[in-house]
Amino acid sequence: MNRTPEPPAKPVTNVYVQNVVQSPQKNSLGTAGFALSLVALVVGWFPVVGWIVWVLGAIFSTIGIFRKPRGLAIAGACISFFWLIIVILAVGVLAAVADVNF
Repeated sequence: MNRTPEPPAKPVTNVYVQNVVQSPQKNSLGTAGFALSLVALVVGWFPVVGWIVWVLGAIFSTIGIFRKPRGLAIAGACISFFWLIIVILAVGVLAAVADVNF
């Protein structure tokens, strides 16, 4: 029997792989501003409570725009300032109607 010599054993190398996963960034003020803007859409027609919620939503969303991620903060600011345009138009229409009646 003819035996061939076995090849030398390869050295064992240990490779350690560590995956580092960063937690997603949070923008709490932007999220709060968005939530308050949505609530303001519902309760915005009630005099004092609706106005306070609307102003807080606009303030928190505006502050949240300067932090990352900006998505909900921009959405909250758009909703709040859309609401501002609606209020200005409503006051203008009411003023015009009141001026015509007098």
